[in-house]
Amino acid sequence: PRRAPVPAGAVARLDPGPGPRPDREEPFSPMLDEALLDDPESLARADSRGMLRALATAGARVRTAARLADEAGLATLRPDGRPRAVLVAGESTEAGHVGALLAALSGGSCPVLAVRPSAGEDTDPYWALPGWVGHLDLLLVASSGGAEQGPALLVEQAYQRGCTVVSVAPPNSPLAESTQRARGLTLPFAPPPIGDFEPPSSDVRITPTGTGHDPVFGGTWVEDVGALWALLVPLLGLADRIGLVAAPVSAVQAAANRLDETAAACGPATATYQNPAKTLAAELAESVPLLWCEGQCAEAVGRRFAACLAARAGGPALSAALPDALTLHRGLLTGPLSGGDDTEDFFRDRVEEPQSIGLRVVLLREYRPQTAASDTTPAHRLAHEHGIVISEVAASAGTRLEGMAQLIALTDFASVYLALAD
Repeated sequence: PRRAPVPAGAVARLDPGPGPRPDREEPFSPMLDEALLDDPESLARADSRGMLRALATAGARVRTAARLADEAGLATLRPDGRPRAVLVAGESTEAGHVGALLAALSGGSCPVLAVRPSAGEDTDPYWALPGWVGHLDLLLVASSGGAEQGPALLVEQAYQRGCTVVSVAPPNSPLAESTQRARGLTLPFAPPPIGDFEPPSSDVRITPTGTGHDPVFGGTWVEDVGALWALLVPLLGLADRIGLVAAPVSAVQAAANRLDETAAACGPATATYQNPAKTLAAELAESVPLLWCEGQCAEAVGRRFAACLAARAGGPALSAALPDALTLHRGLLTGPLSGGDDTEDFFRDRVEEPQSIGLRVVLLREYRPQTAASDTTPAHRLAHEHGIVISEVAASAGTRLEGMAQLIALTDFASVYLALAD
């Protein structure tokens, strides 16, 4: 039966629906099988592509990526200084998130810009560097496959202009070879640990983001949920060497430890009432999330979380930074999704009514001392005025890189749980 509306400030608890649950790939549904979340064996059966197992090994993936980067010569790199601008390119969605996370961690010390393709005359996108790029700039290319033609064209353009090139790609891939010809540096892409992915058939391909049917090549593409770390960590080491981001070996190891701790707290064996990721998934099941982010790193994580909810769970989400979110999303708080007070006929029969989907505000927060000023106070006030329920996800004390890792891991687990239990 359908529940009565949840009052503002409360935490949603959903009743499990009857019947068997599909192995994902179903359209977004507002109902969630909460009983499945508290059954590790059923979760393991539903997670046929091993996404939860891959998330649990994110810390190990970080350590492997850092080790491979050092072995590739990153530890002995002696740059001349900080570049004028850093450009980040890559065809995958995760490559775009890598650029946003680097920009957030840099804190504005150097411009970090994303290079995206434009529409060409034919069906293929057209890749081109901005006209001002030259020998004072640095091009970073991130690819989990290394076979994309667009980034390889950027490498050639950068070489012609004297722009330094660093790529993250599998060894001996076309992109790695292009980087070598351009006298750049290739940092190895750390593959998933053995056993994380067991494709059910030969027509399955692993990609950085999303899971579904490939309309072009046919077959099924399976998401590598740890690709973000395999792309980001080598570039963090490089950013530390050039003075863009403070990410020494100790900081990267601390982030890996934070990933391990978050995986233990958010793993399938931990009950929902003690598991922040399962709790968040249950709270988002009947809602359109408004992700309000406090801090630059939280803003980058929020945009990625929205993309993960769309790709994995098939549900919409809107992300914005505070305090701008209070203005950008104010119209939604008074629209048809706001719900409002359901007091006109409290005792009416709701069984035959269609299931409604309302708004829920999710506050994503970097760690800040309690004495620091916060943009979340007016956010709480605005949501309460419109009867919107709030969930809050805050990073624990530590460096910005540790807090970012914690927020990414928790939201990763939440999006996967929502996808599996939907």
